[in-house]
Order: sequence, then structure tokens, then C-alpha cells
Amino acid sequence: MTEVTITGINSITYPHLDVWNWLVAIYLFLGGLSAGILIMSAIANLRKWPGSASGPHCEKGVMFAPFILAFGMLFIFLDLERKANMFWFYLTLQPTSPMSWGAWGIMIIIPVSFLYALSTAPPESRHNLRYEALIKLSEMLRPYMRRLAMISFGLGIFLGIYTGVLLSNMLARPLWNSPILPVLFLTSAASTGAAFLIIVARRAAVKLFYTKLDIWLIFAEIVIIVLFFYGQYNSSASSKASIMPFFALTHEFFLYFLAVFLMAVLLPLALVMKLIEMREEHADVLSEATIFKMNLSAVMVLTGGLIIRLALIYAGQLVKFM
Repeated sequence: MTEVTITGINSITYPHLDVWNWLVAIYLFLGGLSAGILIMSAIANLRKWPGSASGPHCEKGVMFAPFILAFGMLFIFLDLERKANMFWFYLTLQPTSPMSWGAWGIMIIIPVSFLYALSTAPPESRHNLRYEALIKLSEMLRPYMRRLAMISFGLGIFLGIYTGVLLSNMLARPLWNSPILPVLFLTSAASTGAAFLIIVARRAAVKLFYTKLDIWLIFAEIVIIVLFFYGQYNSSASSKASIMPFFALTHEFFLYFLAVFLMAVLLPLALVMKLIEMREEHADVLSEATIFKMNLSAVMVLTGGLIIRLALIYAGQLVKFM
């Protein structure tokens, strides 16, 4: 592992690594999505809405966060070569290991986000929880909703950054070893979280709120992606070589070129669609055409977030430091 993370000098790592695949990319995407849902729902639930009663304004989407994260954990479990050894993660805490922080962090985030989700359940919908114990727990947690939202916001930031730190910690991989990567993953996590909440939100005001937020997040994400490639291009020869697959229109690297092309189309197109949506006059109840356009642009953002992680996971294993 030291050779993989620090020196990268080993016949096994030449010509390129092949240790992480789509399972890890899906795990990072779902982890980021869960982080984004926690961050964005906390912002909505802590915000004072003009002309509206105090209380949670994002309830339905929060319920997905712990289950999406747990589902993502399934992919990282499937990626483990020796699955029976997974419990070793929880017999120690290594302060200098992002994996150790992540393993323990996720074990905290899943139950806390579940309690946060229960606290947001409106009284008229608690019967959907089915079990009497959950309904009573939801009633007990309701007065603590704001505190749980604040905690979940912090945990969401941690989770969103962690998915990027997990890669940038790999010193031998010039594409991953960038301080911009955790910022990119956090921004992408927040953007995909907002996109997901646009799709599941029922109220027009909430959909429009997240649409407005996502405009800024997509814009920030595009700027960070450009800065990421610019920084790699103007860094060491290894860092410059690490981004070349994305711009080499050859048969060998066509999928990497396609990934950049799709990101260059999907994210700006989603941004333009959202800007048009915000310029239109909207009634209290959105039309089916408006909802369709909102959901379509949200799907574009989610697809872009998945492509970013797939492309970086595979491309990061192509080039080592020279």
C-alpha cells in the first residue's frame, strides 16, 4: 500500500494501476449525494421562510440520506478483496488515515442522519413510519430538529470533503494528489444534493429555492473544474501528463475525452435551463411542463456528478509520478 500511495514505483503499478473500479466511483458518488442532501436540507430547514410558519420545509428528501449512504457502503464492501477483515477498521482509529476517519465518520453519520430525518417528519405524515416506536421517536425528536439540522450540516460537510480527501491523499497519483479535489467533490456533492431535492420536493417554493441555490453551485463547480485542469497543466510534468487522456482524441482514451465532453455539455446546459426557469413567472402550483424542465436539469446535474467521479477514478490510475 505504501508503494501505491507514496512512491508508485513498482512493477505492479506499471504501466498503470487497476485497483479501484466503478464500485468505488459509485460509492464516492452516493456518499457525496448523501452529504449534499444533508447540507442542502439543513439550509432549508434552518432558514426563515417569509410568510411561512416555522418548521422543517424539507422533509421527504432527508429520509433518503441515511439509506443512500448505507447503499453506497454496499459498493465499497463489494470492492473489498478480503471482506471478512472489514471489522478491523472499527478496532482502531488512525488519526493520519482518511480511510479510518471515513469509516468511523460514516458509522456516526448514518444513525444521526436517520434521527434528523425522523425529527423532520410532519405530524400528518408520521403514520407512514408504520412502526409505533418510530412514530413516538419522531414526536420526541421534533423539538430538537434545528439542533439535529446543524449537526447534520457539519457532518455533510465532513462527508463531502472526505470523499475528495480519500483520493487526494494518494501521493503517487498526480491526478488525485491535488488540494482542489476535495473542494471539487464538496461542491459537486452540494450540487447533486440540491438536484436530488429538486426532484423529490413537493412544494413549488422549495423546488425554486433549490433551483436558485443550484445555479450558484453549478457555476462554482464549473469554475473549480477549469481551475483543477489549469492547475494540473501548469504543475509538474507528471501532473500535466495525468490530464492528457481527457484531451487526447484517440481510441485508447476516447472514454476520457467523452467524459470531459459530456461534463462540458451537461453542466452548462443545466445551468442555462435553471437560469431560464428562474426568469419565468411561477404560480404557487407549478405546471407539469415546468416540473419536467426542473427535473430534467436536475438529472443532468446528477449525471454530471457521476461522470466526474467515474472519470477521475479511472484516469487517476493511468499516470504515476515520473
